[in-house]
Amino acid sequence: MRLPYSKAQAKANIQSKLECHFGVTPSRATPEQMYNAVAMAVQDILSAQRREWTEKRRRSKGKTAYYLCMEFLMGRSLKNHLFNLNATSIFTDCVKDMGFNLTDLYELEPDAGLGNGGLGRLAACFLDAAAGLRYPLYGYSIRYDYGIFRQKIVDGWQTELPDFWLPGGEVWLTPRPDEAVTVEFDGEIKDEWNGSHHSVSVTGQHVVTALPYDMMVSGYKSGAVGVLRLWSARSPSFDIGLFNQGDYMHAIEESSMAEVISKVLYPSDNHIEGKSLRLRQQYFLVSASMQDIIRKHIARYGTLANLAEKIAIHINETHPALSIPELMRILLDDHGYGWDDAWAVVTKIVAYTNHTVMHEALEVWPEELFSRMLPRIYQIVHEINERLCKHLWIYYPNDWKKISYMAVIAYGQIRMANLCIACCHSVNGVSTIHSNIIKTSLFADYARTFPEKFTNVTNGIAHRRWLAQSNPELSSLLQELIGNGFLTDAAQLTKLRAYADDPAVLDRLEKIKRNNKARMSDYVKQTTGIILDPDSIFDVQVKRLHEYKRQLMNALHILHLYDLLKANPQLDIPPQTFLFAAKAAPGYLMAKQIIRLICSIAKEIDSDPVISKKLKVVFLEDYRVTLAELLMPSAEISEQISLAGTEASGTGNMKLMINGAVTLGTLDGSNVEMLEAVGENNILIFGLHADEVEALRTKGYSPTAYYHNNPDLRAALDRLSGGIGGIRHPEISDSLIGKGSGQADPYMVLADFASYCTIHEEALARYADRKKWNRMSLINIASAGGFSADRALREYAKNIWDLETVD
Repeated sequence: MRLPYSKAQAKANIQSKLECHFGVTPSRATPEQMYNAVAMAVQDILSAQRREWTEKRRRSKGKTAYYLCMEFLMGRSLKNHLFNLNATSIFTDCVKDMGFNLTDLYELEPDAGLGNGGLGRLAACFLDAAAGLRYPLYGYSIRYDYGIFRQKIVDGWQTELPDFWLPGGEVWLTPRPDEAVTVEFDGEIKDEWNGSHHSVSVTGQHVVTALPYDMMVSGYKSGAVGVLRLWSARSPSFDIGLFNQGDYMHAIEESSMAEVISKVLYPSDNHIEGKSLRLRQQYFLVSASMQDIIRKHIARYGTLANLAEKIAIHINETHPALSIPELMRILLDDHGYGWDDAWAVVTKIVAYTNHTVMHEALEVWPEELFSRMLPRIYQIVHEINERLCKHLWIYYPNDWKKISYMAVIAYGQIRMANLCIACCHSVNGVSTIHSNIIKTSLFADYARTFPEKFTNVTNGIAHRRWLAQSNPELSSLLQELIGNGFLTDAAQLTKLRAYADDPAVLDRLEKIKRNNKARMSDYVKQTTGIILDPDSIFDVQVKRLHEYKRQLMNALHILHLYDLLKANPQLDIPPQTFLFAAKAAPGYLMAKQIIRLICSIAKEIDSDPVISKKLKVVFLEDYRVTLAELLMPSAEISEQISLAGTEASGTGNMKLMINGAVTLGTLDGSNVEMLEAVGENNILIFGLHADEVEALRTKGYSPTAYYHNNPDLRAALDRLSGGIGGIRHPEISDSLIGKGSGQADPYMVLADFASYCTIHEEALARYADRKKWNRMSLINIASAGGFSADRALREYAKNIWDLETVD
């Protein structure tokens, strides 16, 4: 890829942006004005490349894929674009000549508030990979005004604050009002028949305008520029009559109700208003996106006859599952298709990725809410269900229980996962163990009935961002040792294995890790005032806060260490720093209580002048991509400790692995494949296996038996009720040993606790041998290439979308 800018051209463009948009010269510009001017100049480069790329794609006449997800956790854009454009040095020199530091400008950009966790970050990695590999893949989501909340920890409790990301982030969004569409909710359906021809009309519907904003996605030195199209909800009209009459509240009510759709990502759904808003968000996304896809296709080809041959639509989790009935509606109602012809097209186009193995996490909607809000879509889903049940009767005559279990609509609920599986031509899990659980347990009946639909694509990460950009010192060492081919082909990281026993390389690797720990320590001190010891072991657990991820087990183990040191302050264990970062869903009380427990433990340890020299616990608030980019390179132990059979895959484990952290985890999710990649001597595995978990459940799991038979565990649990840092936590201990309501210890923290303590002892023993530990770290880096998003994207393109690159 040839960069179309010289330093002089870039400088002239930045100056022009400052003068035209802000009326200032570089000498008078504020840092914020300079950041925006640089971003606009980069946008110019991307726009030119996008035009060239779009023309190449049009000439190719090949297939185009569309990726729908409720969230895309994009992080910051400026640094990423400059890296991909190979323009970092040019812009560094430009802004330096103008009296600014590019690194300081990076810090002015907020993380794009479009995502929440692993699901959204995976989607972002796939767009990055597609652009780098020159695949015509485009994303669709919602332009949330506030995105995921900004987390503040106050007295140990999570407090949610609005995330004002658009000031500073809006520069990367290009509004396209000429391509706005309308989305309809509610109303009354009127069916009309003229012979065999069926037509539908709707009256009394509420109309919302979907205004598109485009965010460009650059490919690494590829010349390709993908697009993430984000929809913002607007009211289509304003009642000036009411306003002029002085009825201001009613005049703005309709506008406000429309625009709330795109205000916040994942509103709390522990009340009916939240459920209703989530359903509106999902239909808003898919209706606007399906209309846009069809419009683009007709503009390009002039016909829908080749739709199934020219597009692929991918549903990432069930949130965009309404793409299926909405696409059916467009073909049936707007383009005159018959049911069978429309169904044949839709089922060839749409594919689905499942991201959960837990039944309680499968998305369902109350039939009454669904039918009232989306009456025409409900009709179509009802017809899909009727035809599905008739088809299943062929396989399972008289087995109404099995058919009702597989039905889309049953017992007053609409099951989105069943809708996806029944309609999509491909259903994939995101790790080998996850895909096997889908086929043998979660959707076993469907897998037996339609085995050809089921496949696996293990998740992957954007390794250029999470290694080359996040860990530049390590990236430089790798380029020195094995060349820079790994930047475009992550599989070349295996070449690093040749240096596994090279003392000089292992020593340099250790120094780089120490430097990254010092960098992380400086950040923590600057932002929180907390002092970390970069010579201690950095033990890191960073991910969504959920009971199945078992941050609670980590906390109990720390309490155990605290008790050991309290009993014997001279105990010979190395200093350890335990770093947590996670956001809990606003309505998830137990998750918030676990955060409070971790903060209580940190407070008590800090108050002890002796033990605090050996242990440090820090809960880092407001976890986001930018913080992860700093934290991942500093980690030495990567905690991946979910109960076996509950984590679909994970991608944080891959980011930590590629930065040289050693995984301490269960045989869950992609940990299984990581074990195969690195070998058992380079990973720390503990705990029950998935089949053992199931056997223990079948036998009858009794957490109280573990409580009574393990004095270390009993002591830690008793501390919860007795008080830590001046705060008692009886609700947590009760949930584990069965004194509260609900199932006791559903994620078997107590069953795995002893094994978890033992593997930590093993980790410390290995860490004491610096050569052995550094070799383990190197092997992890060298084995991480198979977990790149490039590899995963190629598998989707070849095996599911039938998509080819555009050269």
